[in-house]
Amino acid sequence: MAKLSLQHHNNGQRLAKSFYFMLATLTLLLSWSCPVLGKKKLYIGALFPMSGGWPGGQACLPSAQMALDLVNKRTDILPDYELELIHYDSMCDPGEATKLLYDLLYTEPIKIVLMPGCSSVSTLVAEAARMWNLIVLSYGSSSPALSNRQRFPTFFRTHPSATLHNPTRVQLFQKWSWTKIATIQQTTEVFTSTLDDLEQRVKEAGIEISVRQSFLTDPAVAVKNLKRQDARIIVGLFYETEARKVFCEVYKEKLFGKKYVWFLIGWYADNWFKIKDPSINCTVEQMTEAVEGHVTTEIVMLNPETARGASNLTSQEFLAQLMSKLGGKNPEETGGFQEAPLAYDAVWALALALNKTVGPLKSKGRRLEDFNYNNKDITAEIYRALNTSSFEGVSGHVVFDAQGSRMAWTLIEQLQGGSYKKIGYYDMTKGNLSWYGNDRWIGSGPPADQTVVIQKFRYLSQKLFVSVSVFAGLGILMGIVCLTFNIYNSNVRYIQNSQPYLNNMTAVGCMMALAAVFPLGIDGLHVRNSQFPVVCQFRLWLLGLGFSLAYGSMFTKIWWVHTVFTKKDEKKDKRKQHLEPWKLNATVGVLLVIDVLSLMIWQIVDPLHITVEKFTKEAPKGDVDELIEPLLQHCSSEKMNTWLGVVYGYKGLLLLLGIFLAYETKSVSTEKINDHRAVGMAIYNVSVLCMITAPVTMILSSKQDASFAFASLAIIFSVYITLVVLFVPKMRRLITRGEWQSDQQETMKTGSSTNNNDEEKSRQLERENKELQKIIQEKEERVSELRNQLSERQALRSRRRPSSANQNHSSPPLPTIQRDPKSLLPPPGYPLPASDKHSLPPTFSNSSVLYQPDGKINRNNCHPSRLQLLYK
Repeated sequence: MAKLSLQHHNNGQRLAKSFYFMLATLTLLLSWSCPVLGKKKLYIGALFPMSGGWPGGQACLPSAQMALDLVNKRTDILPDYELELIHYDSMCDPGEATKLLYDLLYTEPIKIVLMPGCSSVSTLVAEAARMWNLIVLSYGSSSPALSNRQRFPTFFRTHPSATLHNPTRVQLFQKWSWTKIATIQQTTEVFTSTLDDLEQRVKEAGIEISVRQSFLTDPAVAVKNLKRQDARIIVGLFYETEARKVFCEVYKEKLFGKKYVWFLIGWYADNWFKIKDPSINCTVEQMTEAVEGHVTTEIVMLNPETARGASNLTSQEFLAQLMSKLGGKNPEETGGFQEAPLAYDAVWALALALNKTVGPLKSKGRRLEDFNYNNKDITAEIYRALNTSSFEGVSGHVVFDAQGSRMAWTLIEQLQGGSYKKIGYYDMTKGNLSWYGNDRWIGSGPPADQTVVIQKFRYLSQKLFVSVSVFAGLGILMGIVCLTFNIYNSNVRYIQNSQPYLNNMTAVGCMMALAAVFPLGIDGLHVRNSQFPVVCQFRLWLLGLGFSLAYGSMFTKIWWVHTVFTKKDEKKDKRKQHLEPWKLNATVGVLLVIDVLSLMIWQIVDPLHITVEKFTKEAPKGDVDELIEPLLQHCSSEKMNTWLGVVYGYKGLLLLLGIFLAYETKSVSTEKINDHRAVGMAIYNVSVLCMITAPVTMILSSKQDASFAFASLAIIFSVYITLVVLFVPKMRRLITRGEWQSDQQETMKTGSSTNNNDEEKSRQLERENKELQKIIQEKEERVSELRNQLSERQALRSRRRPSSANQNHSSPPLPTIQRDPKSLLPPPGYPLPASDKHSLPPTFSNSSVLYQPDGKINRNNCHPSRLQLLYK
């Protein structure tokens, strides 16, 4: 019995083992066919580049599988579905990717989403996916070209676009108050499109790209152009190999240091500038010096915070699991290690989007498993869900912009002492700049975006202004003395004969011209800009009216002297005429009215205002990054040259006419205007100084000291000469001779004045006598010629009449006249001698009137018909 019971026991155990084995086998078979009982599978077609130019699949594929495992275990995300990854190695080659895409599309099962890797493959897949109504979600594509929604309408990516650096750069430009930048790029599509985006963004921010350079392989010329065009803030877009070439040229051109800041891409190796490169001829030390202080911007691919996101993992926990998944491989030798968080979050973004579409599709009677390549409704729901995604992932906050590109944080680093230091983060989604404040500069702070130009006004030398003002003040004092003297002695005959009211006008005009020296020296150092036009008006009116009064009164004197006393036929009568004062005053008034009207028209039509002349920038002494731009204020108007041409032309004609009249009247003597010779001398001096000063001041207008000195000294010398020439002789005469205001004294001095006039008349008569003697000598020579002609004619007649000659043979011969020719005519003003009564021989009857036996020719005996022959 015991043996039988033992046998039954053994049989039961074998049966139990067989049952458990069958149950385990059934469980294993079920797990192969459906790991989770009742879940439907959704397939994802993925291309992971395990080799090629960017072997990012080496770390991204394990990361995506980690995400799938967590998603499939979650009961709150797609509880009725299981995600499965079907992947191939694209080798980052568009040709290979084309073949694999064909296999994915035409091989069962149907894929609901495609996940390509590098940019070149993503471009191919995204452009073709629209024909199969497939959503494309990339984890490793940064090309800005993929942001084109018209070309890639169903494309999304968790890898930010390369243009994401640009908002960070613009933010930094604004932080450091830079409004002018330069760029240098390698001529590839990714950098060209990035730079185009940057140009648009800086334009919207009011920042100017002043220099834009590009190169293909050799950056030498581009770097030289940056140096020549004074680029200071430079954005460089090129790969790491070309970066070494660029900075070798930067060192040669000295385009580094405290005046310059370079912005580079942050995904270079940390020691990229220390790597030996046979294509450059710069040492490591030179490269280290050239790159010191540059700033990099890099997309944050790992959340710097410790917050747990949708996967309930922190970024550090994710890295630990990924390292375990990789089996301890060196991250630096594993392709795509930096992008692994992006692939992880891409799976989570897809899972959350699909989970979001379940409800809307169910309300329409649709399910995710109903998807096929002709179903646009399900594609539209997935697109809508992805477009509105927003969650915290291990790479940071995941959100897509309108072009389907990831909006992520940007890390800002600066090379300090040969190593990169984090100086801040920028969150584009919130526009928040997190700044550590540990940025360090070679100089005292961030350099200026261009050479600082300091505008500095040039002002008149105050020593010169004071010196000239002293002389002008003394001249005004002299004018007051002369004016007082002239008015006080206006009843003295000598003063009266100099037309004292015209001299008064001259003195007043001289003082007004001297007063114009003060506003000529007043500039922005003394008055505000709003008051400067008033100073301009004072300059113009004082100088213009002063010239009209001073020169106009002298011109009037010389004009009337020429008009009245230079006509010979009327000279004697004119000298006795009395010059009426109103005519002289009217002449000055006409000149003054012309000036007033011209100045009024000028100021009404084209008033004077301030203009600022800019000069060439000057470099100050010392190592200072700034230039000084000198400025100079001028009084000007819109058509300044036209107005000056009219005024100078009119005044110039007056000056030339004044010189001519002064020359013409230099020998005229009249008591009516007894100082006209002094006036002529003053006109000579004033005219010469004015004609020299006017063009010279226009040439020297940009040199304030020289222009003011030349103009003011010309005014002062003209006034001094005029006052001295006109008034000092009068003062000397009245002082030395005591000719003062008393009529009695004036009467006592009449004799002296008469003697002076007689002496002057005597000298005049002597000059006239000499002129008459010359005329007499010429006439006597003519008479001698006529006598010889008469003799020849008489001899000819004698030969023609021989008979007459024989009869008259005994007649007396022609008397020989040997008298002095000078005795023929007496000097003008002396009585003529009495006519000789001696008769001439009959043969000389025709010339008896012209010839007298004693050799005397009497005007009374000259027949009028013979006068023409005598004076021929």
